[in-house]
Amino acid sequence: MSSITQQEALETGMTLAYFAAQRPNKMALVTEHGDRTWQELNGRVNQLARLLRSHGIGTGDAIALVMKNRPEFVEGYQAANRIGVRFTPANFHLTAEEVGYVIDNCEAKAVLYDASLASAAEAVKFAPNCTLRLAIGGSIAGFVDYENALKDFDNSNIEHPSRGGSMLYTSGTTGRPKGVFRKPGPLPPPTATQTAASYIPETDMNLCTGPAYLAAPLAFNVVGPLTAGVGVVMMDKWDAEQTLALIEKYKITHTHMVATMFHRIVSLPEDMRRKYNLSSLRYLLHGAAPTPVHLKRSIIDWLGPIVFEYYAATEGGGGYFIDSPTWLAKPGSVGRSPQPENTRVMDDEGNDVAQGNVGFLYFRAPEVGRFEYFKSPEKTGESYRGAWFTLGDMGYLDSEGFLFLTGRSAETIISGGVNIYPQEIDNELLKHPAVQDVCTVGVPNEEWGEEVKSVVQLNAGFVGSAALSQEIIDFARARLPGFKTPRSIDFQTELPRMPSGKIQRRLVRTPYWAGRTKQI
Repeated sequence: MSSITQQEALETGMTLAYFAAQRPNKMALVTEHGDRTWQELNGRVNQLARLLRSHGIGTGDAIALVMKNRPEFVEGYQAANRIGVRFTPANFHLTAEEVGYVIDNCEAKAVLYDASLASAAEAVKFAPNCTLRLAIGGSIAGFVDYENALKDFDNSNIEHPSRGGSMLYTSGTTGRPKGVFRKPGPLPPPTATQTAASYIPETDMNLCTGPAYLAAPLAFNVVGPLTAGVGVVMMDKWDAEQTLALIEKYKITHTHMVATMFHRIVSLPEDMRRKYNLSSLRYLLHGAAPTPVHLKRSIIDWLGPIVFEYYAATEGGGGYFIDSPTWLAKPGSVGRSPQPENTRVMDDEGNDVAQGNVGFLYFRAPEVGRFEYFKSPEKTGESYRGAWFTLGDMGYLDSEGFLFLTGRSAETIISGGVNIYPQEIDNELLKHPAVQDVCTVGVPNEEWGEEVKSVVQLNAGFVGSAALSQEIIDFARARLPGFKTPRSIDFQTELPRMPSGKIQRRLVRTPYWAGRTKQI
């Protein structure tokens, strides 16, 4: 691939091949499950691409990945990207039925499944059309061993590459994850986050701190650096001190974190924090969940003006970005849009609010490449107001166009940077015999940003108590992933409702945030 330019490699999904020719023996991936040089990674991607093609999987088809942070995750993504295939990573923390739904809904013809995850055999029962099932890192009944399958295929660069894409899933307020789909189009221009990264491929290394199935780690810690020819160190499970140790050991220059990580690192004993040499770090990006002003200021005081913040979403929109000096002058802001005409702040009726007033944030949808929720036109329509769409985030713009987020529509809870949709929790708690009705909300948590609380209206004959609260939590824990399980239960005689009978979730949530300048 050395005979083509880097741009040509990018347009055909062959960037790994380009860098494998440039620096074959330099490390591209370092993980707890094995490492890959650029040459090794590229060769295995070619093998997987040929394996998929041998099963008739090609342009316009889809594959799914369900695995932890390991080399095979990157191999799956990159193989799809060079044969025109749509790639969907599933959240492995979901229940087996939810994972199976994602595999089936995205129309995956193949799935790469981590054998260490107990959900595999059960999940694929819900995805009968996914016939090529590859087991990663061990054996799974009914699956083909990944390593053995690759051996039958050549590792030289494939012929006729075709750039693929990705479709990530974001949980829905009605309980089912939604695929955020865009029709294939030309490569978008570099974003502010990409430009500010200023990678030096010969020396830089990126640390992936979060699970790669999430949009931000995938974009900023996997796709971005590898596309720039920069190696990646992948953490399998995040730990505060290990993060500092890895930065020192691998001379990490770039990484992405969320507010919870900031909180835990700052909470380490000072002598432990000073133990590690972090001088290589020059680009610390954060987003996904709001960060308290005092916490972010302490990170900048400690590490210097290397902290950058973005505001964006899987669906698109946003595009806000702010560096440390600007943030120190505008504490709490997420930046100023390079295209302010593409953002509006509106009230519930769709009217523009006055400058400085809080409203719902709407973004202009592009003429080409608009997102839609895969196979869900009704959910897509609910997000759009003409040429504008909203994700339910709330905030205001100051006189200089800087955006300040103040809240969200009451549906979404963000805990530790992960979106949680309360209707899924309500649906399970309503199965408990004591629960007449329930409204789950996010309440303040200094470390996680928000934690899950369910406010319960009891059936006749039941009395609220600490014992009943624990019983309901245990009931939920047996039916929901851990991160969705309520941390606490409150009891109310009557939940507030609209005339239609719908519970007014925002009214339930508001008292828990009383006296705070931010409702998020």
